[in-house]
Amino acid sequence: MTSYTATVSRRLPRGWAHLALQLAFWMGFYVAYQIVRGLADRDIATAFWNGFHVIRLEQWMGALFEPALQRLVDSSELLIKATSYTYWLSQFAVVALALLWVYVRHHDRFFGFRNWLIAANLVGLAVYALVPTAPPRMFPEWGFVDTLARYSSINHESGLIAYASNPYAAMPSLHSMDAFIVGVVMFGVCRSRLARTLWLVWPAWVWFSVIGTGNHYWLDVVAGVLLAVAAGVGLFRRELFSRWRTASRA
Repeated sequence: MTSYTATVSRRLPRGWAHLALQLAFWMGFYVAYQIVRGLADRDIATAFWNGFHVIRLEQWMGALFEPALQRLVDSSELLIKATSYTYWLSQFAVVALALLWVYVRHHDRFFGFRNWLIAANLVGLAVYALVPTAPPRMFPEWGFVDTLARYSSINHESGLIAYASNPYAAMPSLHSMDAFIVGVVMFGVCRSRLARTLWLVWPAWVWFSVIGTGNHYWLDVVAGVLLAVAAGVGLFRRELFSRWRTASRA
């Protein structure tokens, strides 16, 4: 064992085996995601019908503002690049790094963080299977633009992305949901005022990015945030009930 490996091992709160187990949780989630993708791909007509209804609902509410927001993004090369990178990196890379950082630096908060993400994502996957929804980028006749396909060298049709991503997973927005959970947890564990401010702003920036690239409706974002809140409240109440039962038996 090298000195570097030994140092890292000492820093891991419960060793390499426990860390590998946590990685296995996320591999299981990825497998579940692929199964749901297969289900959604077989019901494309329903996905487009559901997407159309989301558009009509927003129109009825007088709040179909996404095309205007997209025009703002498309007017700036900086915004195009920033929102595109945010879309690709926010859900998996940022979530994974945040989980790893909390695991190592604030281990007592890790399990609540992990469970919140898993619970919310599993419910989100169930909704995808039951209610597949085509994203706004698939409705150019309504003024939506597929920003990634138009301006980026990497888009939903690129290589492994075309295989791994679910093209009919607009409602709810897991990007927005995960960003909210990560932002809340990281705001709570960070001590630097700058870091806390950045994590407080992070969810709003992700929401702007997923809408601005034509990948989600604003109602998807709202649904994702509500799902995150509901999952968090459910887990918190379960934990309180568990503590009460333990105390009552003492």
